[in-house]
Amino acid sequence: MPVAPLVAAVTLVALLLTGCGGRATTHHKPGTSHQEATGSSGTLLAARDEGGHRLRELPAADAPTVRAEALPDSEGGWNVHLTVERFRFTPESTGGAALPGRGHARLLVDGRETARLYGPWGYVPPGAHTLTVRLHADDHTVWAVAGAPVQATVSLGGSPSASAPPSPSASAPPSPRPTEPGRTVSLTITGTTVQPPPSRIELKKGERLTLSVTSDRADTLHVHGYDRELPLSPGTPATLTLTADRTGLFEVETHESGLVLTQLVVR
Repeated sequence: MPVAPLVAAVTLVALLLTGCGGRATTHHKPGTSHQEATGSSGTLLAARDEGGHRLRELPAADAPTVRAEALPDSEGGWNVHLTVERFRFTPESTGGAALPGRGHARLLVDGRETARLYGPWGYVPPGAHTLTVRLHADDHTVWAVAGAPVQATVSLGGSPSASAPPSPSASAPPSPRPTEPGRTVSLTITGTTVQPPPSRIELKKGERLTLSVTSDRADTLHVHGYDRELPLSPGTPATLTLTADRTGLFEVETHESGLVLTQLVVR
């Protein structure tokens, strides 16, 4: 073999070998699971949590921490505030590699997972007794220390009751509450990209919201807290209209791809 082609071939092999051990990526290879993403942070354990997510252990000095505070909502339920250290919420890279100090939180109400949080605030409806907040990596594994999940548990001590409105006068019927004007938000899903990028939609209680969603694949839209779902067909806009009659923070995501499209903040 001539010298020049031989050098080129050796160089190509070297580049391929280097690529196999390169930096962590935020995308997993086709045919592999999220848990096999190329991020090498921590030690992937055989143990799993109640939802089947494997634990990813870190030394205590490097692991994130979380504290949770549950504040009674004036109209029922609880507003949950998280304080985290060595951790930040990364909705833009969900489904990617497990990188230190990144990911999302999941809420478990009375032992059952009810929502994901991509920010420090969440909402728990009335009737709950115990809340557990658990930190997950972007690949959905659970951050752990000494074989135990990184989490915080709060006793809600019973459900707060909603504030009672003043009794109407016997001589006059109560005035109907004015209907808030409606609003339409359009979202487009292309692969793992959402446009506009995931953010928060601020709503007043009673306001009507229409979500117009166009996806490049078949999926199901789910509005947490309101338990509303919408089938999505490739390339065909689909709309879902709801009245924001519950206060709190609610996620809008897709079932199959697990993408967070936006968050609804109802006050």
